[in-house]
Amino acid sequence: MEPLLVPSLKIFLSLIVLILFTCFIYLYRILVLNPKTLRSKLLKQGINGPAPSSFIYGNVPDMKRIQSTAVKIPIDKRSVKEDHISSLFPYFEQWRNEYGPVFTYSTGNAQMLYITQPELVKEINLWTSMSLGKPSHIQRDRGALFGKGVIGANGSLWAQQRKIIAPEFYMEKVKGMMNLMLDSATLVMRKWEGEVQNGGGTADIRVDLDLRSFSADVISKACFGSSYNKGKDIFAKIRALQEIMAKQGLFIGIPGSSYLPTTNNKKIWRLEKEVSRLILKVVKERREAKTEMDLLQMLLEGANNESLRLQSTNQFIVDNCKNIYFAGFETTATTASWILMLLATHPEWQTRVRREVSEICECSLPDFNMLRKMELLTMVIQEALRLYPPAMFVSREAFKDVTIGDIHVPKGVAVWLPVGTLHRDPKLWGPDACDFNPDRWSQGTAGACTVPQVYIPFGVGPRICLGQNFAMAELKIILSLILSKFSFSLSPKYRHSPVVKLTLEPEYGVDLIGPTERSEGGPYIW
Repeated sequence: MEPLLVPSLKIFLSLIVLILFTCFIYLYRILVLNPKTLRSKLLKQGINGPAPSSFIYGNVPDMKRIQSTAVKIPIDKRSVKEDHISSLFPYFEQWRNEYGPVFTYSTGNAQMLYITQPELVKEINLWTSMSLGKPSHIQRDRGALFGKGVIGANGSLWAQQRKIIAPEFYMEKVKGMMNLMLDSATLVMRKWEGEVQNGGGTADIRVDLDLRSFSADVISKACFGSSYNKGKDIFAKIRALQEIMAKQGLFIGIPGSSYLPTTNNKKIWRLEKEVSRLILKVVKERREAKTEMDLLQMLLEGANNESLRLQSTNQFIVDNCKNIYFAGFETTATTASWILMLLATHPEWQTRVRREVSEICECSLPDFNMLRKMELLTMVIQEALRLYPPAMFVSREAFKDVTIGDIHVPKGVAVWLPVGTLHRDPKLWGPDACDFNPDRWSQGTAGACTVPQVYIPFGVGPRICLGQNFAMAELKIILSLILSKFSFSLSPKYRHSPVVKLTLEPEYGVDLIGPTERSEGGPYIW
C-alpha cells in the first residue's frame, strides 16, 4: 500500500502549494499591485501624495503618527471660534499644505483622492451618472450599520430604494407631519419647564440628550408609527454601533479587518443581530396590524418588488430601517445642539431670531406657512450647518474610469471631499470664514460663497439627503419653540470639544443655563 500513498501525498502537497501560490498571487494583486497601479496613474497626472508606509495598512500608520504628535489645545482653553478641522484631521492639513488642494493617499488597499479644489467639487456636485457611488470599502467596514440600504447601496438597487423612500419625504408629506413634530417638541418643552420650576426659576440643562429623544420620537412616529419609548432599544443599540465604529475613525479599508474576531468586531456582530431582531419585531407587529400608511408600510410593500431580489426581503427592510433610524436620529439632534450652542454664545442673534419667531407666531404654535417666513432662523441653521456639518466627508468611488475636470480618475479610486475644510475656506467664504455670521446668507448661497456648489451639508449630486425638507422643518419647529419660551447662555459645565463619531458632535454634550437678561417681546421662563 505504501507505494500507492506516495503519489497521493505528492498530489495533495501539490494542491496545497497551488492553493497557497494562488492565495499569494491574489493577495499580492489586491494589497500591492492594484493600489500601486492606481497610484501610478494619478502620479503621471501630477497628483502626488505621501508614499504608503505599509503595503497592508497604506498610510494609516502615518495618519496615526501625525495625530499623536499634533499639538493639542487643553480643553479649558478651547474657543468656539477656533477652527477644529486641523485638530481633528492634522494629517490632511499637513498633506494639503505639502501637496496642494488635490492629493492621493491610501488606507489599506483603498486608494483615495482628496479634493478641495472648488471647481472639481462643483463638478462632482453636479454629477448625475451612477459611475460615482458609495465606496465599497465603506460598505464593508460600515456594513453592520448601513448594510445595503439606501445610504450604502449603489446602482439599480440604490435607485429602486430611493424611488420607494423619497416620496415619503416630499414637501407635501412633511406638511402632514407638522403636528406630530409639535407633539414631540412639546414634550421637551414641558420637561424643561419642570426643571426650571424645580430649580426656583433657573436650571442648568444638558440639552443634547433631550434633543436626541425628540428627534428619535419624531422619526419613530413619522416613519414607523410608534413612539420613541417603543423603539428606544433600537436607538440605543444603533448609537452603540455608531460609537464602536467611530473608534476606527478614517483608518478603514484594511482588507479582511471587518471579518476578524476582534473584541470590537464581536461587539459589532452582536449589536447587528440585536438591532435586526428588534426591527423585525416592529415589522411583525405592523404586518399583523395593517393600519398605518407610513414609510415602514412602503418598505414592506417595496420589499415584494421582484426587481429588488438582490437581498432577502427581511434584510432589505432591516437595512433601510437602520438607515432611516440613524439618519433621522443623529443628524437632526446634533445640528440642533450646535445651533443652541452658537445662539448661546451670540446673544445678539438669539435676540434677533426670538423677535422674528415672536412676530410671526404671535401667541400661536408655528405651522408650515409660519416656518417658511422665518428667514433669520433659516439663515442661522444654514450657518450652523456650514460650521458644524453633520458629515465631515462626502466620499464616492469611481466604478469605471471617469474624468473630473482635467483629472482622469481610474476605476477603483475613492474620491474624498472634506466638507468641514470646504465650508471654512477663506477663499470661498471671506476672511470671516471661521466666524458665526448668519448675515452672509441674506442673499442666499450664491451671495454667501463664491462657488455655491461647495456648500454640501446634505451631500452632493443625486444622492443628496432624502430627508432634507423633513430635517429643516423639524429643526425650525424645535428651535422656534425653544426660543419662544427660553432665553439661555452657555453653562460653565460646557467644554468645547467637537468630535467625529461618524457625525460631528459635541464630545461632552451641550449644557445651557438661565435665566439671562430678558429680551423684548414674549414671556420667557428663563
